[in-house]
Amino acid sequence: MNLESSGASLARRRASPSRWRGRLLLAACIAAALIVAANLPAVKLLLPAELWRKVPPVVSLHPLVAVKMKTLKAEAAAKGIRIAITDGFRSETEQDALYRKGRSAPGAIVTNAKGGQSYHNYGLAIDFAIRAKNGDVLWDMAYDGNRNGKSDWMEVVGIAKRLGFAWGGDWESFPDYPHLQMDFGLSIPELQRGHRPPEDLRLAEERAQQAGGKA
Repeated sequence: MNLESSGASLARRRASPSRWRGRLLLAACIAAALIVAANLPAVKLLLPAELWRKVPPVVSLHPLVAVKMKTLKAEAAAKGIRIAITDGFRSETEQDALYRKGRSAPGAIVTNAKGGQSYHNYGLAIDFAIRAKNGDVLWDMAYDGNRNGKSDWMEVVGIAKRLGFAWGGDWESFPDYPHLQMDFGLSIPELQRGHRPPEDLRLAEERAQQAGGKA
């Protein structure tokens, strides 16, 4: 049986505290780095917002989206186009019911988004249609009610884009022609983690501009 020499055993015991101090120092450095990283905006978006603040439920359109919606209607009216807002904020329960259409419920498929997967669920999207002179609501993209030789629908889309909305008709995989949204640079996964655009109109305008809009 090989017995460790008393000198080697003593050296190992003396070195052991030094190794533990090194490990503790490394762990402290890693913890400090994580704390610093967690305070970086880009890293924070990967974490649930509930970690540092309470996230109230969304129950209506974002204030800036509501203002831009009113401006859209007013500017369209100035061109002789009446807009019908057919949808705005939509609860997750309502979204799930819409998702079931054409699947487990009668009707055609109208969305690929389940509850919590639509910008409507966070008050950041609206749907529109054109209201004819007789009051009928139209989804006819070729309709020219103001008789200026242009599609009323696309005139509205042009105004909306100038105001900072993104148009669902530009989507390649599942175009949604009545859909307009302002995402403020936030993805659906980030919104699901509780991140929200600022409520203050001035700060929201700045955020929208940083995200690439023209709000």
